[in-house]
Amino acid sequence: MAAAAIRAHYNLSQAQAVLVPMLASGDIIQDRPLADIGGKALWTKELERALLDGEIDIAVHSMKDVETLRPPEFCIAAMLPRADVRDRLIGAPSVSALPAGAKVGTSSPRRAAQLLSIRSDLIIAPIRGNVATRLSRIDAGECDATLLAAAGLDRLSLPDIGAAIEITDMLPAASQGAIGIEALSSRTDIQIMLAAIRHDPTYNCVMAERDFLAALGGSCHSPVAALAVMDGARIWLRGEILLEDGSERHASEVRFDAAEISGAIKTDGAGAPAMLAKELLGSASSALKSLFAL
Repeated sequence: MAAAAIRAHYNLSQAQAVLVPMLASGDIIQDRPLADIGGKALWTKELERALLDGEIDIAVHSMKDVETLRPPEFCIAAMLPRADVRDRLIGAPSVSALPAGAKVGTSSPRRAAQLLSIRSDLIIAPIRGNVATRLSRIDAGECDATLLAAAGLDRLSLPDIGAAIEITDMLPAASQGAIGIEALSSRTDIQIMLAAIRHDPTYNCVMAERDFLAALGGSCHSPVAALAVMDGARIWLRGEILLEDGSERHASEVRFDAAEISGAIKTDGAGAPAMLAKELLGSASSALKSLFAL
């Protein structure tokens, strides 16, 4: 998708925008939750090493898998138009339709906490692997259901698998559905080139969500959800934090001018996304606050 956008804008041939397939540690290690083995860096470190070594000019990521606080050597120079941000439930037409005590496979703390906040009787079982692997485990009866990102299913030409869960029921992970294009901070030539294909509404909204995460100080263990959408020239940001067992859930929202988003993650506690994080943490119990680095 990234190569196609670059080729189309600059009228390039296949040979002028070459794909370099790479395997990340997150693809290789599939028997443990990511939070237990290094977190989101498992999806980016091999590609960033290739950037530093000059093997590639840009790296393409699912923004949901990119660490919130980035090394200064790298920058997210562009994002493609965002896809469907929702989750899809595989194995039942809705969460309420799951049988009592159903086993739901997910290694996402956010999804697990949100499910348990809706249905405390559900049993959460760790499950990782690519889409085919997860679907095969449902078919084999290892779990009654699982959740997958609608964007990923759509990109794999599987638009009819599963039932979409509305964001009013389960707010998505920050950056879900967004594809980011990364370059070295020193490569201003590449950044200028990528600016031409940057989808500004997606870029601004995802950066707002990432500002919110940065202000919370959470980790891969922290159940948190966020979604920003454009509302004219303003951004409407919704956020949510939960205890792991779903027994406590706080949600709120804020609207602010899109011009406030700079493209660099803020760590000074200023700005509307940080104020939203402060509001949620202010209403949280000490147990919930402990899940975030204050």
